[in-house]
Amino acid sequence: MYTRHQTSKLTQEFWTVFGAYMKPVPSADGSRVNWQNYRTGIRHLFFRINADSTGVSISIVIRHPDPVIGALYYEQLQALRRLLEKELDECWTWRAERSEETGASVYSVSKELKGVNVLNREHWHRIISFLKPRIIALDLFWSKARFGFEGLI
Repeated sequence: MYTRHQTSKLTQEFWTVFGAYMKPVPSADGSRVNWQNYRTGIRHLFFRINADSTGVSISIVIRHPDPVIGALYYEQLQALRRLLEKELDECWTWRAERSEETGASVYSVSKELKGVNVLNREHWHRIISFLKPRIIALDLFWSKARFGFEGLI
């Protein structure tokens, strides 16, 4: 088992490697982008990448304090589902509202890869190979879809 310090160091090393690997890849509009901390430009709507000892996931997360607006964002995302799936070239898992301890509405659309461990350097290639095409496809989707969210509130 790893100490907390070793876990933190390996995780940080992975994200540094991933960032360096993705750095030369421009966004769909040709600009530079921080792929591991992708900014959608819409408050309360995020692209999240998680990697730990049990697997890796990439997701679109809507976490809005106003349940009505959160539901509206999710409905808009559902209306764009065909475009999203076309860009991703695969189906993802859709999770409707669930309540957290904060009381915020949370919705997500995600894809997971189990059986990989970010603490194992031998798995890094598989993790990056999983993440790279999906984050690029999300960016391409978002370059077309973000305008549908800007006028919602």
